[in-house]
Amino acid sequence: MSYLTELQCAKCGKIYSADLPINLCECGGPLLARYDLKTIRKKINKQTFKSRKKGLWRFKELLPISEESNIVTLGEGDTPILKANKIGKKLGIENLYIKDEGLNPTGTFKARGASVGVSKAKELAIKTIAMPTAGNAGGAWSAYCAKAGIELVVAMPKDAPELAEKESFIYGSKTYLVDGLISDAGKIIANGVKKYNWFDAATLKEPYRIEGKKTMGIEIAEYFNWEIPDAILYPTGGGVGIIGIFKALKELRKLGWIGEKLPKLISVQSEGCNPIVEAFENGTEYSKFYKNASTIAGGIRVPKALGDFLVLRAIRETNGTAIQVKDSEILESLDLIAKTEGLFICPEGATLVAALSKLIDNGFIKQNEKVVLLNTGTGIKYPSLIDFDLPILKINESI
Repeated sequence: MSYLTELQCAKCGKIYSADLPINLCECGGPLLARYDLKTIRKKINKQTFKSRKKGLWRFKELLPISEESNIVTLGEGDTPILKANKIGKKLGIENLYIKDEGLNPTGTFKARGASVGVSKAKELAIKTIAMPTAGNAGGAWSAYCAKAGIELVVAMPKDAPELAEKESFIYGSKTYLVDGLISDAGKIIANGVKKYNWFDAATLKEPYRIEGKKTMGIEIAEYFNWEIPDAILYPTGGGVGIIGIFKALKELRKLGWIGEKLPKLISVQSEGCNPIVEAFENGTEYSKFYKNASTIAGGIRVPKALGDFLVLRAIRETNGTAIQVKDSEILESLDLIAKTEGLFICPEGATLVAALSKLIDNGFIKQNEKVVLLNTGTGIKYPSLIDFDLPILKINESI
């Protein structure tokens, strides 16, 4: 049974039924799922989840699926939170943790949103989904749509990671490469949606991807025994993850499962594409389209996010901040965390290490604070970023 009651526009507050396929509010705002939290609080408590099978669907009361037969899962969720002592000591912080989303199916946190989004599409009898992607979402949604028997049309920049292109293809999606950015891919998909009546699953144009992403916030709260950490750093492109974590924490607070304290939510971007950072620093509610976006961290190369105002709201309401790093710092951090913690993380995740160093230096993060870095994927998906030469031995040579 689902406790989903309605969808609510994040901009104007208008209410919509959750029983029909829908994208955006008539005002253009994204729609957020709302639940009967009072009834949930009476039915279960925060200890209920511990006895259930591992995976994000153990939080089913806080997810939007009515019939469990519609759940499409590949074992996503419940990724580890690892104490990063070595890199923490190097940076000068005592309690540093990394939530490693690279252990999800298809190697990234995108599996969470795909599982919930595709499950709801199945429940709503949607036959064809279409989406633009920077790469990893296309791979994840392709896998889940394959399992659900739903057709998927994907458009991604032609310079997206090669592995993401191959993933979408091998899972059977109709995959198109676009000469441009994800914003250009979005325009092409939007035209196809109008022409062929596909269901548009672009970031925040369907209401349920965020529900999968919010389970990261629930897992973080649970890991720390419902005592919230002081700060969470998140690499921000479309921003669904940081919006989802903020939504989860507010729901947990209404349920009475956590206290009033919320972590400082910190958005991290690259200097080559930093619309959220600029908007935060300028004190504006929305970001401007970032021209000529360029960064090695393709997942955060999003010139203009539909939910930019929700990201900025989450940052400001938690007394967080937004910060940018250089591509050279991303590569240095990628190398550092591999050699100190034994983690080969994605370039988007590596932005957090570089940002944390700056935040400690400027005093925004204190030495004794408990900090979580949310690594969004495995570095194995980005072999082209690692440039090296290994010595080649002849058969008769010794080392």
